[in-house]
Amino acid sequence: MVAILLFEDDPSIRRMIGRWLGRRGFHVVSRPDARRVVEDVEELRPLVVLMDLDLPTVDGFEATRRLKACESTADIPVVALTAHAMRTDREQALTAGCDGFETKPIDIDRLCDTLRSLARPRPPIASGPAID
Repeated sequence: MVAILLFEDDPSIRRMIGRWLGRRGFHVVSRPDARRVVEDVEELRPLVVLMDLDLPTVDGFEATRRLKACESTADIPVVALTAHAMRTDREQALTAGCDGFETKPIDIDRLCDTLRSLARPRPPIASGPAID
C-alpha cells in the first residue's frame, strides 16, 4: 500500500479523501493543519503529501516551502489540493515547490494517477554508521 499524508482542515473532506483513496489501495494518514509539517513528514515518511493550500495557522504554500527547504523532506513529492482553479494559483503552488496540482471538487481517478506517478519508495533515514 502507498502511504499518503493528507493536510486538510475540513474533517468531511479528510474522511472522504481517506475513504476514496483507501478503496483504491492507498493508506492515508491525515492532519488538520500544517503547524508541524516538517516534523509530521519526518516522522511518517510518506511517499506523497497531499496539501490543502487554504490551511489555518500555516497555509499550504508556506508548508510546502518548509518541506522543500528541509534536506530530510525535500525529496518527498507534494500535491496541492485547492478549490482555486485559476492559472495563477497553479503557478503559485508550483513556485512554492508543489510537484502536482489538483482542484476541488476532486477527480479521484486523475488524483490516483498523479499519486501513482509521484509515489516512489525511498530508503529509510540512516540512524547511525553503516555496518558492513
